[in-house]
Amino acid sequence: MSRKLIVGNWKMNGSLASNDALVRELLEGIGQPACDVALCPPGIYVAQLQNLLAGSPIELGVQNVSMNENGAYTGDVSAEMLKDYGVRYAIVGHSERRQHQAENDVHVALKAKRALAAGITPIVCVGETLRERESGMTEFIVKRQLSAVIHLNGHCISEIVVAYEPVWAIGTGQTATPLQAQNVHAVLRAQIKAATEHADRVRILYGGSMNAANAGELLSQPDIDGGLIGGASLKSADFLKIIAAARA
Repeated sequence: MSRKLIVGNWKMNGSLASNDALVRELLEGIGQPACDVALCPPGIYVAQLQNLLAGSPIELGVQNVSMNENGAYTGDVSAEMLKDYGVRYAIVGHSERRQHQAENDVHVALKAKRALAAGITPIVCVGETLRERESGMTEFIVKRQLSAVIHLNGHCISEIVVAYEPVWAIGTGQTATPLQAQNVHAVLRAQIKAATEHADRVRILYGGSMNAANAGELLSQPDIDGGLIGGASLKSADFLKIIAAARA
């Protein structure tokens, strides 16, 4: 497996001033990281981050992309538009969008397809709710969600990143144990291997409240290739500690 990947998802947080301060602190402390790093700010700040990150080891990502190529889709931003700003990664199918914007597996698969066509790597999020976990449906849910993306994108599947984000552990302070996370990552790894002979290219991130305290143990698991970081990515010291823990 290649270098690990640490992605900061700022969600709906930030301002011109706070973004500038946070990025400068990160760039002062990051040095030459032993992993790949990306930041996904709110869409309105993509141009600002493009300028702040230019020439740095941190790549630019976004939190969403339209499933449509162009046209009368008010409020949407296409993958080709994001490409103009040097966007490298696009989060698709985050549980918060599945919940609040009623995105389904087909929408997520289409968004991944648009991103791939523009040369942007989609970070495909999958994960189960607490009720689904307690009902023993975790494997069924994550495989179904990923299957939709595999089915629509075929041979391109080796170019995606997958993020396992147990919904019950997002922003709750709860975290899957390293063994729980590893077990689901292993299921996803097997599913990807069945779909492509280039499965070793696909990095699978853990995205459920990874923080500076638990990152090392989670990232030491054999099938966890990085992290999709929420709240901790808004604190430079914590984010830098997670980056430091992500050694291949």
